[in-house]
Amino acid sequence: MYLLLILVSAGMSSCGYNRAVNLQEKVSGQWANVENAYQRRADLIPNLVNTVKGYASHEKQTLEGVIQARSEATKVTLNADNLTEENIKRFERAQEGLTGALSKLMMLRESYPDLKANQNFLTLQAQLEGTENRISVERRKYNEAVQEYNSAIRRFPTVIYAGWFDFRPKPYFEAKQGADVAPTVEF
Repeated sequence: MYLLLILVSAGMSSCGYNRAVNLQEKVSGQWANVENAYQRRADLIPNLVNTVKGYASHEKQTLEGVIQARSEATKVTLNADNLTEENIKRFERAQEGLTGALSKLMMLRESYPDLKANQNFLTLQAQLEGTENRISVERRKYNEAVQEYNSAIRRFPTVIYAGWFDFRPKPYFEAKQGADVAPTVEF
C-alpha cells in the first residue's frame, strides 16, 4: 500500500501536478499585483480631490463624482479563487467608472491656470499617470501567467488529472469593447 502511494506521488510530481500548483499560485500572486496597482490608484484619489478642491470648489459635481466612483470601485473585490470571466468583467466595469470620473477631474486643470501650476497637483497627476501604467503592466503580466497556467493544464499528461484536482482554466483580462477604434481628437 505504501509503495503504491509512493509510486503515485512520484508519478504525479513528474507528470506536472506540482508545476500546475506552482503556476496556479503564480496566477494568484499576479492577480494580487493587479489589485495592488488598482489600490494604489484608489489611495491617490483623495489627495488629488483635496488638491483640486482648493482651486475648483464650485466644481462640486465633478469632485463628488470622483469620490462616488472611487467608493464604487473599491466595493468590488475579487479573490484569486473566484477569477471567472464574469467576475473580472464586473471588476473592470467598476474600475471603468472610476477611470471616467478621473478623466473629468483631470480636464478641470485646463479651466484653472493656478491649478495647472500647483506643485501638489502636478505631483499627484504624475503619480496617477505612473499608476495607470503600472495597472497596464500588471494586467499584461497577469495575462502572461494565465496563458502559461492554462497551457500547462491542457497539455498531456496534466490534462488527464487536472479536472480531478480542480485545475480549471483562468480568464484573461480583455480589452473593453471599442478599444480597437482610435479616439477622435479635435482641435
